[in-house]
Amino acid sequence: MLAFESLKIGQAPETPWIKNMNGISAMPVLETPRLTLRGHRRSDLDAVAEMWGDMEVARHISGKPSTREESWARLLRYGGLWNFLGYGYWAVEEKASGRFVGDVGLANFMREMEPPLGDLPEAGWVLSPSAHGKGYATEAVRAVLDWSDANLKTPVVCILAPENPASIRVAEKSGFIKQGEATYKTWPTWFYRREPLGKPLAR
Repeated sequence: MLAFESLKIGQAPETPWIKNMNGISAMPVLETPRLTLRGHRRSDLDAVAEMWGDMEVARHISGKPSTREESWARLLRYGGLWNFLGYGYWAVEEKASGRFVGDVGLANFMREMEPPLGDLPEAGWVLSPSAHGKGYATEAVRAVLDWSDANLKTPVVCILAPENPASIRVAEKSGFIKQGEATYKTWPTWFYRREPLGKPLAR
């Protein structure tokens, strides 16, 4: 059964889990003290487009703001990750306000880069500027890694722009260790790896 076969368009799943294309439960809702990590919804488009349309957000990722059309394609890709891989991205929601504040998760984008990342989950995170400086990124990333340790039991990699110290700090605090330097497309890139742990990360 496909993930949203029994759902009306725009309707959120009634349970914290959906089924992926292999019939395996795939998308949990994760809770941290201040955040809820849930599946993306069609109604998130305005907030996602606003976030990705901000140059402050895009500077160290794509180098240019995303259009609304590109943000919609990103939402569709998020849904596809869970169906094809059994892992993917969550929407990050601030508990106190109920606001969407970012995207965080795991993917395998088959990046053509040297050295290659291998067939491993790649962690990624992005937060709205209004949520910067609160420790939300580390809190969300650690929740995702705890889930990965319990369910995927595999190393996780990530790539970061060397001029993005905030994300480098998040990676290091979450257990990632720099492996080397590379070029992705035309961008200098640092790549990191983290081994699975046997116990949850302290938040």
